[in-house]
This record gives sequence, C-alpha cells and structure tokens, in this order.
Amino acid sequence: MRRAHTNTLVADAAPSPEPAPAPAAVAPAPTLRTEFDFELPRGYVDADGVVHKSGTMRLATARDELLPLYDARVQENPAFTTVVLLARVITRLGDVSRIDAQLVENMFASDVAFLQDLYRRINSEGHTRAAVTCPSCEQQFAVDIAGGRLGES
Repeated sequence: MRRAHTNTLVADAAPSPEPAPAPAAVAPAPTLRTEFDFELPRGYVDADGVVHKSGTMRLATARDELLPLYDARVQENPAFTTVVLLARVITRLGDVSRIDAQLVENMFASDVAFLQDLYRRINSEGHTRAAVTCPSCEQQFAVDIAGGRLGES
C-alpha cells in the first residue's frame, strides 16, 4: 500500500536498519600549556621592602623576541635584550601590579639567571624539568625547576 504523491511509505516498506552504535568515547586532545608558575630563588624586593617570589611566565611569541630589537636600550646595549624580553613574558610576580624592564633591572642577578633558564626551557624544550644526579647515591632523576617549596610535590 502506497500513498500517492507523498514520500511516506506504508505497509510494504522495508524494515528500517538497526540504529548505528554510539561512537566510542574519544579522549580529549591534550591542551597546550602556555603559562608556567615559578618560585624565584631570592625574590624581588619592592620599594616597600616586600619580597615577591611567586610568579607566572607565559610562552614567548615571535613578536616578543622581535620587538626588543627595535628598543633603543637594546640597540645601545644588546645585553639589555634579556631584561626587555623577560618583562614581556612575566605575567605575574607576587602582588606587583606592573611588570616592566625597570622591575627586571632591579631583580637580584640570581633571580634573573633563574628566569633566563626558565625562559629557555619552556620556549625551547617545552618543559621545566631538569635531569639531576644525587651526589651521594648517584641516582638520576628529574626535578621541576619552575618552583615549589622543597619537599612539596
């Protein structure tokens, strides 16, 4: 039995196929980590004497690496590139409201060296781990140099 001039099939229609099985659950793709928390070895001391140690650094863009080249301070002294670059990629440092080249200039040299190494690791190697060897037992293991307090995981 068919009905004329309609698309609806009745009685003599073939049975509909079984419904397709639900697709298997797909694991979500890993997200790209673009920000890295750190703990400075010494800490930045602000004008009020407050020490700021915890911070966040983001991955650098090509623009971050190119813009310092146009900075007059960098053109005069290429060593200043590090200061300008770190000021661009550090997004948080304790309760400091504004991070700029002058702030980075006033950090302890050991903290700047730490930040340079962190920058290199996250932008070149993609992680903040370093391979180390225990001086006593010579066991090799990895540590996260981005921060955290000793004894915390």
